[in-house]
Amino acid sequence: MSDETPDSLIPYDDIVQEALRAVVGRVLGQVESSGGTLPGDHHFYITFKTGAPGVSIPAHLKERFPDEMTIVLQNKFWDLKVDELGFTVGLSFNQMPSKLDVPFAAITAFVDPAVDFGLQFQSVAGPDEPEPHDQAENDSPAAGAADGVADDGSNVVTVDFGRKK
Repeated sequence: MSDETPDSLIPYDDIVQEALRAVVGRVLGQVESSGGTLPGDHHFYITFKTGAPGVSIPAHLKERFPDEMTIVLQNKFWDLKVDELGFTVGLSFNQMPSKLDVPFAAITAFVDPAVDFGLQFQSVAGPDEPEPHDQAENDSPAAGAADGVADDGSNVVTVDFGRKK
């Protein structure tokens, strides 16, 4: 008997990734339905690949974050629109209003520090590891879990089916 896991003919990892990204869509859709108001102390850190297909951000942000960036949805955001493929949101960076279009497939992390909940996703960009990056520093109050994931990992769902290379 072999210790090696056989290759699956069913793309379980892709199916699970898609389902978990739908969680992000459902949460953002509820915020959109409530007029763009977050309930209680909820706020979101959303990390995404800036070069992923369908991502549209201003050139100055793409230049500053050529691989990945993290945005904060808390107090200062507007025009949140959610559809089955992704979301659009207005944010301010150094008092400059900006519109961002982000497909759900580009998201690599979603965190709600108010309830210690987080999701991490496999990258859609390619096999290379992302370069370290600063936070986008969109205009919002500073919060504790700025790098996205709770230090103790509680309520963080990471899915990795150990793809063979």
